[in-house]
Amino acid sequence: MKVHYVAALSRPLVLALALAGATCAMAQTAAAPASTPMIPPTWAQGRTPDQEGLNLAPNPPGITALAAADIPTASLKVPKGFKVELWASGMPNARSMAQAPSGTLFVGTRFPGNVYAVVSKGGQREVKVIAKGLHRPNGVVFKDGSLYVAELSRIIRYDNIEANLDHPPEPVVVFDALPKDEPHGWKYMRLSPDGKYLYFQIGTPSNIVMPPLTHATINRLNLKTNIMETVAHGVRNSVGMDFDPVTHDLWFTNNGRDWVNDELPNDTLHHLAHNGMNFGFPFCHQGDLLDLEYGKGRSCAEFDKPSLNLGPHVAALGMRFYTGKQFPAEYKHNIFIAEHGSWNRTKKVGYRVMRVVMDAKGKPVKQEPFITGWLDGESYWGRPADVHIMPDGSMLVSDDEAGAIFRISYQK
Repeated sequence: MKVHYVAALSRPLVLALALAGATCAMAQTAAAPASTPMIPPTWAQGRTPDQEGLNLAPNPPGITALAAADIPTASLKVPKGFKVELWASGMPNARSMAQAPSGTLFVGTRFPGNVYAVVSKGGQREVKVIAKGLHRPNGVVFKDGSLYVAELSRIIRYDNIEANLDHPPEPVVVFDALPKDEPHGWKYMRLSPDGKYLYFQIGTPSNIVMPPLTHATINRLNLKTNIMETVAHGVRNSVGMDFDPVTHDLWFTNNGRDWVNDELPNDTLHHLAHNGMNFGFPFCHQGDLLDLEYGKGRSCAEFDKPSLNLGPHVAALGMRFYTGKQFPAEYKHNIFIAEHGSWNRTKKVGYRVMRVVMDAKGKPVKQEPFITGWLDGESYWGRPADVHIMPDGSMLVSDDEAGAIFRISYQK
């Protein structure tokens, strides 16, 4: 109504109203205090006054791709017998991966709004941009010929996608009732082993706050009934998950809060043994560290413990159980985790792929570096974001800084 009313006014009256509004605004500005408190960005929330002088801020996002000739693949180091090669490139901000049975690999992004498809032709890989202009299309899942994409606040589906890679159809909206918070709002998504559910996280809307009940959770969407349910609480932000191939239980990584100190808290690996578990955020971190503010009057004994502490600020993202047969037998049922790398630490850490060794009972007993070389001192050229096990038993690692995917293989 207001738009039609103003449009119908005469030009002199409109000008008079505009001048009056400007005069009022100037008067309010003049009357305002000389210094208005600045609202800190969400990543700086929880920072103490003595930390404000530290030169620490989130790393700039990787929104371009290095040319294949400029990617220093040879600097990546793996255990003896393994080989690293550049598998595909030219994908700005390449992150989460999902593969169709035919071999087509789908890759989501966080910042450019693209979704890629990588197809093999004559032993070479061709990258196709199959979606543009989406909002944080980080999560990808392939099921029954359709590609599911998790955006910030909705899940969409591209049907019969492999037959239409050059001319993708308009997506079908599957679910559009997710929160719209940008901080920790991008989704990582996995399909349950029975094919009935899409699992994904809803991260906390700031660094360290008392989140709404809808946030700091792991959730699943029933693809038949379209009903969403929460399966875990107290999870600050998980950007990687996978199902144990033996028990079918969900495991996931979790990013710890910032602005405690260089060594605390740890990022963590969790096992969802049953629905309804609570892993402590924002009251308790890493299973044994009460929060200075929200932990008052609480005990870490109230909450479920992580299965493994992964290290402080390493930014543990995508993870997979090794289900292939190409790697040596001792790698069977191990977990591989892509560590995106720290920003809230005076000395950088992470920027690697870690191997978590599991015992005969399916419990983690230790972790060790599997791929290193993205970080050189305090400089990095790439940042691993996700891992994927190929049908031949080799492993792919996406790098959203280089805009590339690497293949790790093993020969006896």
